[in-house]
Amino acid sequence: MEQNRMNAKTLTIASAVVALMLGFGQAVAQDAEGAAPAAAADPFAAPATDPFAAPDPFAAGADAAPAVPVGGPGAIEEPTEEIENPYGIVHMWNEGDMVAHTVLIILVIMSGGSWYIFFVKYWEQYRVLSQSKLTEKRFWTAASLDEGIEQLAKNNVFRNVAERGQQAMAREGGMLTQADWVSMSLGRAVEEESARLEGGISFIASVASTAPFVGLFGTVWGILNALTAIGIAGQASIDRVAGPVGEALIMTAIGLAVAVPAVITYNLLVRRNKVINEKYRSFASDLQTFLLSSKR
Repeated sequence: MEQNRMNAKTLTIASAVVALMLGFGQAVAQDAEGAAPAAAADPFAAPATDPFAAPDPFAAGADAAPAVPVGGPGAIEEPTEEIENPYGIVHMWNEGDMVAHTVLIILVIMSGGSWYIFFVKYWEQYRVLSQSKLTEKRFWTAASLDEGIEQLAKNNVFRNVAERGQQAMAREGGMLTQADWVSMSLGRAVEEESARLEGGISFIASVASTAPFVGLFGTVWGILNALTAIGIAGQASIDRVAGPVGEALIMTAIGLAVAVPAVITYNLLVRRNKVINEKYRSFASDLQTFLLSSKR
């Protein structure tokens, strides 16, 4: 009997020990399962945040620099290096041959000569038109022909015409009548003044018609030399061809720059000469009528 009690007590203690050990093992297993995900994460990583949570505007430090958008007004632009063009008129003059130099000199002479003649002739036309207005006021209001001639300056072209008519009236006898002689003298005087005024304008017309072809010749010669040099070098890349050929086209541009102003100035001078010639003929016709009527 006593032996049975001892056995029951022993079983009870053993059961308690087993239950305690099973409970402790289950707790250790649960702790191991909870620690496994944390051990898989980076131990140096920052704690995760809720992706749906609103950002905290005060979370950043006060000394944090604001981000600058790329290409915005606050962006710092890096300096770009300018590529210098090695080709131009200076390079063409330095590297050109005697033919290129001759063409450039001819174009410069043509341009300078046409502009010089234009300013000289324009001033002469302005002076003649001013003398025409002065003649209408002084000559035809004089009491006599001699007084009217004296009212005009010695360099007045209309005074020259009036003096020629006066000399024709003093001529008597001969194969021609006095009326014919006066008409011929006045007509010759008008033609002389018109020819003197038109002198040099033909040079401007020549420049206007030939300057583009002179420039074109310079361009063809430059392209020929450029292609020959490229063929000798054996390099036909775009940078080897475009530069010399483009530089040769400067000759054509210079020729057009000389010809276009020459055309404009020529037309302007011719139009003003027509107006002046009409004033010459009108004055000569009125003077002839006056001289022949006063002789009667």
